[in-house]
Amino acid sequence: MARSLLLSLTLAFLFAGMVSARDWNILNQLKGTTTTTKTSQTGVTSLKAPNLNGYCESWRVNVELNNIRDFKVVPQECVWFVQKYMTSSQYEDDVERAVDEAILYLGKTCCEKKTCDGMDAWIFDIDDTLLSTIPYHKSNGCFGGEQLNTTKFEEWQNSGKAPAVPHMVKLYHEIRERGFKIFLISSRKEYLRSATVENLIEAGYHSWSNLLLRGEDDEKKSVSQYKADLRAWLTSLGYRVWGVMGAQWNSFSGCPVPKRTFKLPNSIYYVA
Repeated sequence: MARSLLLSLTLAFLFAGMVSARDWNILNQLKGTTTTTKTSQTGVTSLKAPNLNGYCESWRVNVELNNIRDFKVVPQECVWFVQKYMTSSQYEDDVERAVDEAILYLGKTCCEKKTCDGMDAWIFDIDDTLLSTIPYHKSNGCFGGEQLNTTKFEEWQNSGKAPAVPHMVKLYHEIRERGFKIFLISSRKEYLRSATVENLIEAGYHSWSNLLLRGEDDEKKSVSQYKADLRAWLTSLGYRVWGVMGAQWNSFSGCPVPKRTFKLPNSIYYVA
């Protein structure tokens, strides 16, 4: 009898675990585990606290997958979650995994330093790809909870105090030492060039082929179109763009499509 009871309890425990794991998704959290306080005046729906972690993680992941687009601010109930992730060891581990995958991919390319003809290229974005903006968000306490104050943000960029994104200096020089020409394509404005160059060198980056920033004419374009146009320009010069790495999807959209893209995590803001 004791054996039968133990078996029954074990099966019940396993079944409960399977059900809870299977049911863990954003729709069930919104439909089955929310407290509705909807009124004709406000129409507010709030999540019960135990399910907030799951909801915010689902939101963050869907931002990274580019399913959630064009958001102006992080949902207020998830700002703390985004901050926790972006300042965690998990974020650094996720960046490291992307770096490792990029290095594996490099081994499959035909570019080796002894045989390269100088026309093999790699593109990096700058903010939250090579240089981290996390210190800015820490000092301003927003982490996406408010629309980015571009004036204050550009003042911070101009200070040249951004540290390197973890593990990215290693990848940068791995690519450079293999003989690739490195192009830095950023949505930073042209007047920030001197501060950007000094900041990059201070953080451990050097010997890039070109640093491309937005001029006055580029301000009329979306960021994605601006970056696509520069990729097209490089291709027209005969460069083979083997890879593009960035923290925003605008680094990859449009034509020509690079051979390979590597997205770094960043759910603090969205730039089209």
